[in-house]
Amino acid sequence: MSNLRDCYEVLGLSREASGEEIKKAYRKLAIQFHPDKNPGNPEAEEKFKEAASAYEILSDPDKRTRYDRFGHQGVSGGGGQGFHNMEDIFSQFGDVFGDLFGGSGAGRSRRSNQPRRGADLRYLTEITLPDILNGLEKEIEFETDENCESCNGSGADKNSQVTTCNTCGGSGQVVARQGFFSMATTCPQCRGEGKQIKNPCRPCRGKGRVQVKRKISLNIPAGVDNGTRLRVSGEGEGGGRGGPAGDLYVEIRVKEHDFFERDADHLFARLRVPYVKMLLGGTHQVETLSDPQEIEIPRVCSPGSIVKLSGQGLPSLRGSRRGDIHFEIVPEFPSKLSAEEEKLLKEIASLAGNAPKDSNSSGFFSKKKKK
Repeated sequence: MSNLRDCYEVLGLSREASGEEIKKAYRKLAIQFHPDKNPGNPEAEEKFKEAASAYEILSDPDKRTRYDRFGHQGVSGGGGQGFHNMEDIFSQFGDVFGDLFGGSGAGRSRRSNQPRRGADLRYLTEITLPDILNGLEKEIEFETDENCESCNGSGADKNSQVTTCNTCGGSGQVVARQGFFSMATTCPQCRGEGKQIKNPCRPCRGKGRVQVKRKISLNIPAGVDNGTRLRVSGEGEGGGRGGPAGDLYVEIRVKEHDFFERDADHLFARLRVPYVKMLLGGTHQVETLSDPQEIEIPRVCSPGSIVKLSGQGLPSLRGSRRGDIHFEIVPEFPSKLSAEEEKLLKEIASLAGNAPKDSNSSGFFSKKKKK
């Protein structure tokens, strides 16, 4: 499964934490790992992003409910995506920091006009158990944002001028002071861009960004498991102001098989075997994920016995050896017997000392009938 840490663990909280406790815990971590306090420290930056992602989920009642029920899978695609663009964090949660970093919009508004890396995207795709044997190449299609080609991301018409926003002075944020604290929020006039456009670009309506459909070919390696995440570098959202694109993370979902159940590299199935073969033993043809194979049923095989077919399970991502298939033997009885079969079975029963009594012999029910 995913390597994402539990949100409550990230913030150091119990699952009963209140909204105010969640905000305080996040603020504490945000101050501790803030990039301005830890310049050039990638580990601190990752912890800063991780805390922001956890807060983004737990501070929203709806997302928190889904996360409590289903974990990270419950909020994938609907929030809780994890932050990889620092500007997005400062823009969304700037009010949490106050003016602890010089009243400059959480310490980052001064960089709002710099090139920005595009956000990472997540995509969910489904494959089958047979696909895992040899891997496959799969074409996936998704929507993403990228710079408008017509205005090169500026949002302005070719003949229009871009001016500095009068409301925020080009910072992209406005600061409202409340006593000791300052609340930094995105500028409502320019929406955080720090600029104003007189004649906006028509194709993107002044946004500088357009939504596009993209198709890529994805190589899914053999041996992937349910929840495996594949990273495709540079295929995420396009960067802003000439910044690099983000990455695409593809999460694998393995469709349930009608016959086999998976446990790591091994497969398990219930195999129906005629009762006579369970007594006498012999070869029996079985289905695998590739070609049919034959297994040996031992003599006098009891129900529930396990017969293993070695090397016919799933491959491992860490090596070339395949797992095994384990068959649980279930007796299969005929729906009716011919006269000859019944005669032979009675003879066997007689030899075993279990001959059935004659239906006309006296017994409890026959005595009841005679009364």
